[in-house]
Amino acid sequence: MDPRLRDLVRESEVSASRLIYPLFVAPGRGVRQGVPSMPGQSVYSVDTLVEEVRAAEADGVRGVILFGIPESKDERATGAYAEDGIVQRALRALRDKAPGVLRVTDVCLCEYTSHGHCGVIEGEKVANDPTLELLARTAVSHARAGADMVAPSDMMDGRVGAIRRALDAAGLPDLPILSYAAKYASAFYGPFRDAARSTPAFGDRRSHQMDAANRAEAMREIALDLEEGADVVMVKPALPYLDVIHEARQRFQAPIAAYQVSGEYALIAAAAERGWVDRRAIVLESLGAIRRAGASIILTYFAREAARWLGERRSDR
Repeated sequence: MDPRLRDLVRESEVSASRLIYPLFVAPGRGVRQGVPSMPGQSVYSVDTLVEEVRAAEADGVRGVILFGIPESKDERATGAYAEDGIVQRALRALRDKAPGVLRVTDVCLCEYTSHGHCGVIEGEKVANDPTLELLARTAVSHARAGADMVAPSDMMDGRVGAIRRALDAAGLPDLPILSYAAKYASAFYGPFRDAARSTPAFGDRRSHQMDAANRAEAMREIALDLEEGADVVMVKPALPYLDVIHEARQRFQAPIAAYQVSGEYALIAAAAERGWVDRRAIVLESLGAIRRAGASIILTYFAREAARWLGERRSDR
């Protein structure tokens, strides 16, 4: 088929403007530490993070999401909502030095707690309601430091409503919330936990993350988060849950985001390193599948190179 005709009848298309680039930021200066289980990805200090974001912007990336790795951790995750926390420092630097890039922040406590769980621990269980206050404080702290959107990923019941009320009370009624509404208890998160140093010290996260077998539950979770004030809802992971993304697109009018998570990235990167797959072709095809399923926004570690490739493809037409 003539490529011009193929372009005319294409039903869905990925564009760089729909990609968000996940980045890890840690204390220090001049840090650009590779993540062994995510070849090509790094943990950055604030100064090198700014360099990476500006380079990504030059490639065509228009949004990033930040994950913080604090200097110290404790049971109350105080680094998550500290005024001089690592994400807060990164936000202020990006606001000053890369103002054209959308700044999204992950709102969770697992990277900041000494036990690695997503909330306050009572006994050996995550206590839902005491956690909500800390999540709300974190979201407000991020917003005041320069976040354009906050993204709660903890999966505590009622956290979207708690964050919305806290933002409104802080004089930030227009700040949007991207909710990890259907976040599954997945085996695909391993490399992320290596990078963020957030592996639980005991137990797992099945008490609050979703069972991989359930789809109807995901629809209920999405509906609840939208009722509480979420502006965008996310399905995570992406490729193993294309059916969930598709059904969410059919049921809800809100923008749907999908996170192509660390394990998805690592599988493709490792196979490409060995010459088993064509990296460019499989990355663009996988992003196309997520878009075709119904995602309006895709969080992916391939954002920089995908944006570059998409730009090259447009210029070739």
